[in-house]
Amino acid sequence: MEKKKQVDISEENYRKLCFPFSFKPWNGELIGEHQGAHFYTIGQRKGLNIGGHKELLFVIGTDVQHNIIYVGGGQNHPGLFRRRLFVAANEMHWIRTDLKMHPRQKREFDIRIRYRQPLEKGTIHVKEDGAYFIFENELRGITSGQFAAWYAEEELIGQGVIA
Repeated sequence: MEKKKQVDISEENYRKLCFPFSFKPWNGELIGEHQGAHFYTIGQRKGLNIGGHKELLFVIGTDVQHNIIYVGGGQNHPGLFRRRLFVAANEMHWIRTDLKMHPRQKREFDIRIRYRQPLEKGTIHVKEDGAYFIFENELRGITSGQFAAWYAEEELIGQGVIA
């Protein structure tokens, strides 16, 4: 696996760090056709109907507006992993309203992206536009539209839709 460029984590570059990489058509080559990018999700392997490759192909990006799917070879492709994500302020829902965070606050939580996924340690940094999540470890297959849920010990504190 290729080594990723290290980027300093600072409030000035949260937006750059917490949104997925924006693939462009010139980043690769045409290797197949499909019936609609909206049918695919990051990390998906099945249903691609693209053969003849040494490694299994996985969806690493989608562009629904231009109907393009970006795939990468191998289950450890760097495009499948992220350490950061963003949830817009209007998509955050606090179960424990007494623990609701406000702009300029940050707090550590255990965070889950998918049902049955193990809890992952991370820090939530709240800004006026929403919350920036920074994980201790990279997570596989984070995609827009999924839910992030944060916990204090075993108690659900809040959840929100990933941008």
